Amino acid sequence: MVCLYLRGGGERSFKLAFTLAEVLITLGIIGIVAAMTLPALVKNYQGYILQNQLKKAYSIIQTAVNKMNYDEGVNASYSVYSRNTLMPVLKKYFNIAKDCDDSNCEIKFGVDDDGNQTVNDSYHYKTYNGKKMKNYYLDDGQIILYDSMFIMLEDSNTGLLMISVDVNGYNKKPNRWGQDLFTFQFLNNGKLMPAGAPSSSFSQANNYCSLTSENQNNGIGCAYYALTEKDYFKNLPK
Repeated sequence: MVCLYLRGGGERSFKLAFTLAEVLITLGIIGIVAAMTLPALVKNYQGYILQNQLKKAYSIIQTAVNKMNYDEGVNASYSVYSRNTLMPVLKKYFNIAKDCDDSNCEIKFGVDDDGNQTVNDSYHYKTYNGKKMKNYYLDDGQIILYDSMFIMLEDSNTGLLMISVDVNGYNKKPNRWGQDLFTFQFLNNGKLMPAGAPSSSFSQANNYCSLTSENQNNGIGCAYYALTEKDYFKNLPK
């Protein structure tokens, strides 16, 4: 910093000014701080958006199911809707932009590691921690809504009746279970619960919502934690 000595009107005064080097140093420090904090701010903002999209999706799905149950006079459960029978009834209660039939929007056929067995991999999605996942639970009816929300059903012969939803659309990342893809399960009493809840089939967090799990369905049980844990979306894995 330099001091400028000024004369004028018989009076003396001093004016403080920064040197060019000091200005550059200050700007450099500001840039370093911004580089350190901006990624965290962006991640928190993205998490905030996903959190609100999940809440919206859960509300839309629950409203549609409640209306369907009322009109049909029965609560949805696996004993009521088995193989390929739920979507034809349920889709009437959504504002659909595209009907993908069973699995025309999300499916991929391939072979196993030995090259001799047909498997059903996920075309768009990975597990919670970024591993390959199967789409056995996503291919019994698929619809895309006008807000790009992507809804997929499971009502096959596994004994499970479930709805999964990609809250920001399958063409938009991160496309991972437990991050923008969430699953809800119909219990035997007809209640729709987020997968991972104590009463669901995926309540073991170490298998179904874990950074370290190698389970091909890791992430399917994250919906419960995403809806109940305050900082869930601040701690999503990369």
